[in-house]
Amino acid sequence: MKWTLHVSRVIICSLITATAAFAGVSISAPANNSKVGTSVQFIASADSPSCSKGVAAMGIYTAPGKLAYTVQGSKLNHTLTLGAGTYNAVVQEWDGCGWSAKKQVTITVGSGGSSSGSSTPPSGANVFSNLQADKNWNGYALLPPAYGICGSCTASNSKASWSTAQGVASPSLSGKSMKFSLGGSNPFSDILWNQKFTTRLADQKSVPNYHQFTYDVYFYIADASVSQALEFDINQFIDGKSFIWGHECRIAGGHEWDTWNNQTMHWVKSGIPCNPKSGAWNHLVIQAERTSDNKIHFVSITLNDVTSKVDRYDTPTKTSWYGMTINYQMDGNSLQKDYSVYLDKLNFYYK
Repeated sequence: MKWTLHVSRVIICSLITATAAFAGVSISAPANNSKVGTSVQFIASADSPSCSKGVAAMGIYTAPGKLAYTVQGSKLNHTLTLGAGTYNAVVQEWDGCGWSAKKQVTITVGSGGSSSGSSTPPSGANVFSNLQADKNWNGYALLPPAYGICGSCTASNSKASWSTAQGVASPSLSGKSMKFSLGGSNPFSDILWNQKFTTRLADQKSVPNYHQFTYDVYFYIADASVSQALEFDINQFIDGKSFIWGHECRIAGGHEWDTWNNQTMHWVKSGIPCNPKSGAWNHLVIQAERTSDNKIHFVSITLNDVTSKVDRYDTPTKTSWYGMTINYQMDGNSLQKDYSVYLDKLNFYYK
């Protein structure tokens, strides 16, 4: 009888261990061992397939015994404001059968981190601010192999489709981010959006007066691996000359920044790595200049507080266009897999 009771306890304990092991927590954001700002967005999900009642609730512990947030159900998406320091945060789930599971994520919070830091504008610069909330966005499809603007393509075209949504509450830093989405059926198709500033200047004839430019933006992508590349461009067209400061973050294409060669119309490798975080906000600041002798100067790229000097010079090409614009572009991969990117706190400085 004693032996039977002992075996029964072993079997019961084994069943308990096995049942608990089936439950799991998956954390999409923030990334483990990442540096973040004081506003930290937690995105997680949980499952407990061995429990017929499913997951009852989820919570965030910012320290042992310190439950900062709970929500009912198997999905969690919440932003916490945390002080500077290193946190071994824990996301935990509780199911309807009395079991729980948890997962730890280590983050370093700093006031200048990539989630909520603010950049200092160039001294004396003019600015078009919070462009993610601006109504003047234009979208275009670019199809291979020529990659010219497709005049017959519409937003719902099957070859390359696109959409936008403004005022998105989550994910967001300002409370109103802008969602850009790419899709379609034609591999390696791209979608370009731009902002045209010329007619919004106090004096349209002032465009040639501006020489220094800063593209400052936060962007969020759930899974960066689905993107072939993300592109951020500054354009100035004056006196019959086209000045294009094209910057492309090759992701599926090799995790490196390229800059645009205006003369050959090809990308030039910079040797600067580009590894945007998935499931977290990335802060990008691009510095560019038109020199006094009308050279295109790629100055620097700062991604998530790491500044890399580009210092490459190029020459303009001929054009009949006039004005000043910025571009934001998303490139499709070999499967033309649908994906979305959120932009927030987008400012363009010029002087």
